[in-house]
Amino acid sequence: MKRVCFHLRVRPDRVAEYRQRHMDVWPEMQDALRATGWHNYTLFLADDGLVTGYLECEDFEESVGAMGHLEVNRRWQEEMAGLFEDMEGSQPDRAMRPLPEIFHVD
Repeated sequence: MKRVCFHLRVRPDRVAEYRQRHMDVWPEMQDALRATGWHNYTLFLADDGLVTGYLECEDFEESVGAMGHLEVNRRWQEEMAGLFEDMEGSQPDRAMRPLPEIFHVD
């Protein structure tokens, strides 16, 4: 299992909405994440809009790709896209770039 961490940036004027939407993530979206290999998926959000995401999976690209084929993910990404900065026409899940892991204590 690989650990993955990434950053995204929510528009500062949409931080409260982003928090609110994640208080009630659709059950079918949660099921889809689990089914496509997303484990321990966690999001952290700073007041300035910095999102730090963490998950564990076998293969990050494969897990993102599997989600990309699901209708529930398409709907979720479309609804969330306007909340982010610097998407350059991309959906949020396609803009996640893993950070290199440099230390882990077991």
